[in-house]
Amino acid sequence: MDQSAQHAGTMHDHADHDGHTGASWGTAVKATLHCLTGCAIGEILGMVVGTALKWGNVPTMILAIALAFLFGYSFTLFAVRRAGLDFSTAIKVALAADTVSIAVMEIVDNGIVALTPGAMDAQLSDGLFWSALLGGFAIAFVITTPVNKWMIGRGKGHAVVHAHH
Repeated sequence: MDQSAQHAGTMHDHADHDGHTGASWGTAVKATLHCLTGCAIGEILGMVVGTALKWGNVPTMILAIALAFLFGYSFTLFAVRRAGLDFSTAIKVALAADTVSIAVMEIVDNGIVALTPGAMDAQLSDGLFWSALLGGFAIAFVITTPVNKWMIGRGKGHAVVHAHH
């Protein structure tokens, strides 16, 4: 092998020494959609319950965020359990795969809702309630996708799930 070929091989090995070559945008979008689905179900359920029960803004948001994490983790938990992982390992994988993604999504989405004038006081029948909530999800998706791309490219986040498929 000549020196340039040997050097090129060394450069490639060095650049790829951790076994991760980056993630495609398609992979990041799929991971973010997976996260968004669980978050949206939990958050909408929490907002609907809190609003219907006429709870205050803080308890309603706490319930919505807790349910977003619960549903987000559950989607991954069920998927990796189907892949054959025991319950304890499946929980660890779900926590590793989804915590940052759900947290970013919840911070952005709830921030949008909280900062939209009147949205926190809107009722379920108000268009403002739904437009702030759904608009928050859309913006959260756009912001969370690059975060997931970065994490997957480093073997973190949803890359942990793919290791078990």
